Amino acid sequence: MERSEAELIAAVLKGDSASFEPLVTKYSPRVFATARRYARRESEIEDIVQEVWLKAFDKLKTFRGEAPFEHWLMRMAVRTCYDFLRGHQRNRESSFTEISGEEEDWLEKFVADPGSAPEDADAARLLVERVLEKLSPAARLVIQLLEIEDRSVKEIAKITGWSVPLVKVRAFRARGEMRKILARMTKDKYL
Repeated sequence: MERSEAELIAAVLKGDSASFEPLVTKYSPRVFATARRYARRESEIEDIVQEVWLKAFDKLKTFRGEAPFEHWLMRMAVRTCYDFLRGHQRNRESSFTEISGEEEDWLEKFVADPGSAPEDADAARLLVERVLEKLSPAARLVIQLLEIEDRSVKEIAKITGWSVPLVKVRAFRARGEMRKILARMTKDKYL
């Protein structure tokens, strides 16, 4: 007989650490998918996921059960990814290199006729990834959640712990930061 999440959590809190394993098995794909949005190298993704699970196990006593366990866990995952981005931002070199020929071709087609450029073009995806990598951690997080994951401002406020007005301000600033990055990358050729 399969135990419910509430029963598993209660068992873990009573000292049965093996009861945590079914939760890890069930939610690891979702945690990995979230980490992949914020990190590129598999080793970094694995480190983030491991940290999420360590935090979840350590802080399980703070889970109140008012919302589903998955929501609590994913909020922790996003915050851990945000911490990773902040740490990664401090340690990386900031170089604004020219865009590749393939990206430039896609951008030219898009500027000429936005409707004709294929939305799923690899060059577009790579260009978006490169722009996202150059954003500050807060800007990247808010753009990822708002524009890519299509979450509402209220959802983002809940996930990040920011106020709704702060989410709106950070989204506005993030879009401005993206425009500046694109301008540097294209050397004002298109924008």
